[in-house]
Amino acid sequence: MSAVDLDVDGVLADARAMAGLDDFGADDFREGLGVLLATYGANGYDAAALQGCRDRVVRLLAERLRIEAALARNPEIRDVPIVAPMYLTGLPRTGTSALLNLLAQDPAARPLKLWETMNPSPLPGNPPEDEDPRYLGIKAFTESVYEQNPDFEKIHHTSADTPEECIHLLNHTFRDVQFGVEVLMEPYATWFRRQDLRPSYSHYADQLRMLQWRAPGERLLLKSPAHLWALDLIVDLFPDCAVVVTHRNPVESVASYASMMDALMSGREHDRAALGPAVLDYLAAKTDRAMAARDALDPRRFFDLDFDDVGTDPGGCLRRIYSHFGIELTAAVEAACARHAGRHVRGEHGTHEYSLAEYGLDADEVLDRFAAYVERYSIAT
Repeated sequence: MSAVDLDVDGVLADARAMAGLDDFGADDFREGLGVLLATYGANGYDAAALQGCRDRVVRLLAERLRIEAALARNPEIRDVPIVAPMYLTGLPRTGTSALLNLLAQDPAARPLKLWETMNPSPLPGNPPEDEDPRYLGIKAFTESVYEQNPDFEKIHHTSADTPEECIHLLNHTFRDVQFGVEVLMEPYATWFRRQDLRPSYSHYADQLRMLQWRAPGERLLLKSPAHLWALDLIVDLFPDCAVVVTHRNPVESVASYASMMDALMSGREHDRAALGPAVLDYLAAKTDRAMAARDALDPRRFFDLDFDDVGTDPGGCLRRIYSHFGIELTAAVEAACARHAGRHVRGEHGTHEYSLAEYGLDADEVLDRFAAYVERYSIAT
């Protein structure tokens, strides 16, 4: 038996003590929390890594308490409109981060920064125009991560100040992909695929309203590969949304993502040759879900973009996206994006090296599983 306490009630008690609050809101998060904790306990984490997982869960729960307290204090938050948000999604490792940072150069875009996605609740007594002390904590944390694991920066660079995925908001619901490794492990992997994600996205939408209420922007710019699981919900919750879907040869996406998950599994015993098939199954299932959802949705909500174009023709990507969704593109915005593209090139933080073979896969196997996807989007392989 693990020496680390993974009991749900104990974790909830620690979160209440950390936040000094006791209302978690709707209890639809409890089942997922229990499955998640059981998954951590059953998958070979060493004591230090297991304690780190538990500490993270307690922090997420404490922030959930603060979110609920803020909604109770300020019920007007739920009336804040979310107008024409732009979503960037696609398979992992298909250029969504580069595209996010490019499109964030438009002053009309309101991306979420890492520190606020991990702390969406307003800090009582801290005016929005003042620096939030929680920012400093996230800044120190991200810097320490790269100091401890410098190779990870080659895979995914982020900082407290840069635009980041909105997936961190969904983490507070415990019915999401968490870090990404959890959906590759049992029992969470099977449990997650059976879930109705509407409660999670409803809670997520309230957090978006909270961030808009704290620091308004004209047009939210949001990004996560995880949204492929819920395209129908996004369009239902935000009918005027714009969704950009990036595409890449799945052989490259699967290999790169397997390498990323491998890096995130430090502190856990795992078979690298078994990791590849798990990644392949997960990514293919997510792609199948997205294609099925798009069959029933208005195609005008979507714009498809090739991974190579993001790197080789960022200006062209910008113009095509804005044209498709009827967004005005000013000369000033185009120039700002060009300056950004000139300063940031693919591989600037180091070369990410990986291969399918080290993860128990070959190219034919991947292409066979993604055959419908490759044909539908005319992806060069």
